[in-house]
Amino acid sequence: MKINVNYYAMFREAAGRSSESIETDSPDAVQLFDALKSRYDFSLCRSHVRLAVNDAFVDWETPLNDGDSIVFIPPVAGG
Repeated sequence: MKINVNYYAMFREAAGRSSESIETDSPDAVQLFDALKSRYDFSLCRSHVRLAVNDAFVDWETPLNDGDSIVFIPPVAGG
């Protein structure tokens, strides 16, 4: 299936791009994140990242579907 991934902040820096469309067999975001973490050497582990699929926050085990848009959201600091 084809998934659209948008990268922000440290993920964008690590991936060297703001978005990409990828072909994947990953059934859920856990496996997709692990594959991308390995490819781009993301420094954060999943427990520190929020996940949005098609503009809605979801659990990591949510099944992925062809055409989904994924965003991995790193922690945000404010003051």
